[in-house]
Amino acid sequence: QVQLVESGGGLVQAGGSLRLSCAASGSIFSINVMGWYRQAPGKQREWVAAITGGGMRNYADSLKGRFTISRDNAKNTVYLQMNSLNAEDTAVYYCNYKARAGLNEYEYWGQGTQVTVSS
Repeated sequence: QVQLVESGGGLVQAGGSLRLSCAASGSIFSINVMGWYRQAPGKQREWVAAITGGGMRNYADSLKGRFTISRDNAKNTVYLQMNSLNAEDTAVYYCNYKARAGLNEYEYWGQGTQVTVSS
């Protein structure tokens, strides 16, 4: 089992910034991918960004340039720096962990952290 605990959400004015954190604990495989998803009210959950243990990053095309994902492997923590926020970024942000060991695949989710951008 892997536990994911997010923090850093809150209320911010349009144009502002927030930094989300997600700390992983438990039975963590050394080779994994951690990332972020978000779900806005009335919409489906969408992928935001992901980063491998080696630092390879990928972003949703619509968010490139504003969001930056990073991780500290020593702390098993992934971060999401969000800049130039706008009302459309309002959502619950979920941390995600994926790993593969042999033929087994593992995926875990955090409980989510609310980000609200006021215009």
